[in-house]
Amino acid sequence: MGEGSLHASKLLEMFRADAMVQSDDELPSGGGCSDGGSSPRYHSDTRPPSGEASPNGLFPWSPGCASPFAKSPWAFLPAPVSAEETAGARLVGSLVREEGHIYSLAAAGGLLYAGSESRNVRVWKGQRELSGFKSSSGLVKAIVLAGERIFTGHQDGKIRVWRKTASAEHKRVGTLPRLRDFLRSSINPSNYVEVRRHRRAVWLRHFDAVSCLSLDEKAGVLYSGSWDKTVKVWRISDSKCLESIKVHDDAVNSVATGFGGILFTGSADGTMKVWRREAVGKTGATRHVLVQTLLQQESAVTSVAVAESAGTVYCGSSDGSVHYWRWEGARRRLAYGGALRGHRMAVLCLAAKGSLVVSGSADNTLCVWRREEGTGGGRYSMMAELKGHEGPVKCLVVEEEGDRSDEPRYVVYSGSLDKSVKVWQVVEWEVTAEEVPEEESRPSLSVKTDASDGTWHRNREKVIGLGSSSIRHCVPQRSASVGMLFEAHV
Repeated sequence: MGEGSLHASKLLEMFRADAMVQSDDELPSGGGCSDGGSSPRYHSDTRPPSGEASPNGLFPWSPGCASPFAKSPWAFLPAPVSAEETAGARLVGSLVREEGHIYSLAAAGGLLYAGSESRNVRVWKGQRELSGFKSSSGLVKAIVLAGERIFTGHQDGKIRVWRKTASAEHKRVGTLPRLRDFLRSSINPSNYVEVRRHRRAVWLRHFDAVSCLSLDEKAGVLYSGSWDKTVKVWRISDSKCLESIKVHDDAVNSVATGFGGILFTGSADGTMKVWRREAVGKTGATRHVLVQTLLQQESAVTSVAVAESAGTVYCGSSDGSVHYWRWEGARRRLAYGGALRGHRMAVLCLAAKGSLVVSGSADNTLCVWRREEGTGGGRYSMMAELKGHEGPVKCLVVEEEGDRSDEPRYVVYSGSLDKSVKVWQVVEWEVTAEEVPEEESRPSLSVKTDASDGTWHRNREKVIGLGSSSIRHCVPQRSASVGMLFEAHV
């Protein structure tokens, strides 16, 4: 088999859904280029999306086998000291633990949660492992944080609820749906729905893997999306399932909320839909109404992210593109803005914070994009292409660091199927003008190094530093530094 055929085979395998993992737990188990932009790595295509030129849609990720939880020390490997370090960023060291592919990440309050195929959730604080907890419900595909509570979505269709104690331990405090609710519903035949041919199941629970979670904190509602083509709505206060919605014709890959009761869903069927939440009666029940279909293409929709402060919604696709829409508050609808193209393979995850959006891909890279101010949200520049992972990038988290408006700082966490989590720092700062030699001011200068040294390249307008490389010549404008702070294998 040729190298190209082997590579294509591996990609298809990554998107193929496998059979649901059985559980013996408390519930019975059911079965880029530019067209004239400022940079050769910049592309903002404002034409409406079309499926005509897209490859066939692919299926959700295929997990691997599980391994038991084992508490053992982290091995901290300090980074080699370099005589020349990039201003504002450097590689600090590595944390190593072999536990399997990383499928989910979440961060808040200085803590980082990582879920893997080993069924473990590791909790890190800085470069130190704080704690860890494990469920018997299969690999951890999604994590959402809600104050002291942590919600995890699993391969067997269950949602686990955990609480962080004062001693930084995590104890399981519940499961969605609750056992008594499930048993009560299973008695009534009207609560059964057809999930497959010649098979019926109680509507209250997912019968396939929970692929994504999203929290509407103001409304006190949790959304869970599944490969069973549905989204379920959970009231956090009493763990009650308020609604089950058949949202797509194929697996739901991503859900996101924003703009006051608006739900966004993306699916392997190539569509991205917008739903409006409405209250029903005085009991707190809800009803979701389809108000807009933003995307309809052959390529699978793999990820959705909402930057509410920027009034923008992003959607990643298996054709390697990131589409975006601008929220029109007066009309409470979205207008198509364009597409960002910087990956050679499928976009698997997205994260957005303020004017920053980061995409992770099956090509093992991350692209950092920045929405340019004063352009009406219609122009983006690629700040950096981050290289270092040796496998597809499956999950992302972006956190804002510091409060200096003149020097925005971000921390980007990336989890990969190479069994590692990398932590990157993205910094924008004002630089002093220096004379730039004519040969170095050309827009296509790009220098690539290995993962330990990082990568740096210069655009026509921006200077980007990564890893332990150094910037010698700068242009008189705002530039950026991106560095890998440390690496963790879990």
